[in-house]
Amino acid sequence: MDQPSPPRLASRLEERLRSKKFAITAEITPPLSCRPDDVTRRALPLRGLADAVNVTDGAGARAHMSATAAAFFLLQAGIEPVLQFTCRDRNRLALQSGLLGAAAVGIHNVLLLGGDDPSAGDQPDTKAVFDLDSRRLIETARVMRDRRELPNGKAIAGEPEFFIGAADMPIDPPPDWRPDGLEAKIAAGAQFVQTQFCMDAGIVRRYVGRLHDAGVTSDVYVLIGIAPLRSARSARWMRQHLFGTIIPDKLVGRMEAAADPEREGRTICVELLQELSQIPGVAGAHIMAPGNDAAVPDVISAFRKE
Repeated sequence: MDQPSPPRLASRLEERLRSKKFAITAEITPPLSCRPDDVTRRALPLRGLADAVNVTDGAGARAHMSATAAAFFLLQAGIEPVLQFTCRDRNRLALQSGLLGAAAVGIHNVLLLGGDDPSAGDQPDTKAVFDLDSRRLIETARVMRDRRELPNGKAIAGEPEFFIGAADMPIDPPPDWRPDGLEAKIAAGAQFVQTQFCMDAGIVRRYVGRLHDAGVTSDVYVLIGIAPLRSARSARWMRQHLFGTIIPDKLVGRMEAAADPEREGRTICVELLQELSQIPGVAGAHIMAPGNDAAVPDVISAFRKE
């Protein structure tokens, strides 16, 4: 008798992670524009290289093209998006409607976040909403997918096929540390995690080792955030201004000593990809490049060749 075929996975990213292949995601910020070409121009260099491309949602508490619209334009260009969706700007009605809209246009990967505080942006008088926190938004998406209903019990027509992501912040864990926040997000429905920058493979080993000890790595796919650094100065800026960023002094020293710092930053990033791909419990890497987007395709291509 023929064996039944496995269920179809709507997300290629989910399929890659489930098959235990090291995944690489990247990230773009939609432009302050209403022209679709301005979005696709940023993302096209990543097509065929990144397994999926995040589209940020008001990153830095600044306005730009709707993340959902930008993600849809990526889909049209043959690029699988990860839609970032924040609690900062929407109440629960808008969040639920936005998730339905994303599902309607074929977006499956969603990274559900709290969002940067408006005081950090260029319109600091903006009123934040935060009707839900990220854990409750994750739970909302899971209920909509699994029960095909809103949290209030109203039925949904259609099948929202979400692959649900959350954010986390690696640390060098002290002896009594437990990943309570991440465990709560997993219990709510998170299936994959993309982390803040952690450019120290030793800390990643210890962090993921503790996740393993807590039973977390069997429940969620962990993608570690890294960057192709531009200069020692930019590395110091990231450590100072991007909360939770880990860049060891030895890497800053390499950047300072390099005759070509940007090239050295790309080399470091490829080396980190190689190291991360060998660490048990690390399912992939998420490459973010503030002000250095052009480096990302080169880094991914160099890693894939090796």
